[in-house]
Amino acid sequence: MKTRIWPFLRVMAAIGMCVEPLFAEQVRVLCTTFPIHQITRNVTAGHMDTKVELLLPASLGCPHHYALTPQDLQKLGRADVLVVNGLGLEEFLGAPVKAANPRLLIVDSSVGITGLLPYANDCCAHNHNDEHAHAPDDKGVNPHLFASPRQTAQLAMNIAAGLAKARPDGEAIYFKNATNYAERMHMLADEMASMVKTLSNNRIVQSHGALDYLARDIGLEVVASMQPHGQEPSAAEMLALIKTIRAMKAGAILTEPQYATGVGQTLAKEVGLPVAMLDPGASGPEDAPLDYYEKLMRKNLETLRATLGDQS
Repeated sequence: MKTRIWPFLRVMAAIGMCVEPLFAEQVRVLCTTFPIHQITRNVTAGHMDTKVELLLPASLGCPHHYALTPQDLQKLGRADVLVVNGLGLEEFLGAPVKAANPRLLIVDSSVGITGLLPYANDCCAHNHNDEHAHAPDDKGVNPHLFASPRQTAQLAMNIAAGLAKARPDGEAIYFKNATNYAERMHMLADEMASMVKTLSNNRIVQSHGALDYLARDIGLEVVASMQPHGQEPSAAEMLALIKTIRAMKAGAILTEPQYATGVGQTLAKEVGLPVAMLDPGASGPEDAPLDYYEKLMRKNLETLRATLGDQS
């Protein structure tokens, strides 16, 4: 997977013209969430005039119900660029952001990505496997692209393109890093997909929709989501979940570190299935290394192999 440098930039470089950055000094890049922060750090590695910071706590997970704090607004006021996940994940951003920093350049990492999946409202809705599905707007679209290495590769390329608008002098580094990172992500996705083909059962129950893209891209089938609204299911919903899990012959219940595991444990006991934790990468340590995501996904790979590999 190779990305061509913008032709007009190559021409300028060839004739010795200087491409002026949008921001004359160090560009301050603020990322909304932990996974976007990790991708952006990989894209900007080696560019000394790009400073990357995280807006929300690394341990937060998906900010579906987050509210900006005064400290957040101070960070936004100091930033030159804001890199967002997009697809409605950052609903907490709005008028206060424009008021805090009207000159802020916003980079939407999801722009142009096709094959978006709907965000299921029903705990027993099955995973949508049509890779050409695309909703016309952010409403009802699943925003958890980062949970799939295949989609993370696209996010990296989009972030590189967005940052190049702020720092054209960093364009070569951004795209070189993004291309290398994307290639590693595709190799990782291929590795995971090859492993899934060896499983005796590829049908899973997830927490709230974070695994939909990962499942589609590596060959898992999501038969149900335990907490599609981020809340514990009602008694009626639990009965429906049990019925669906049994009817679909699911192989495992997969919980997430960002959600309480009680519902998963209860369901696993009721239907007699193994329960394991799969981390979509929505949160992590404050001092995460650049290869944190890759190590996390390989740990997920081993978890899937151990949980679904041999159920005879």
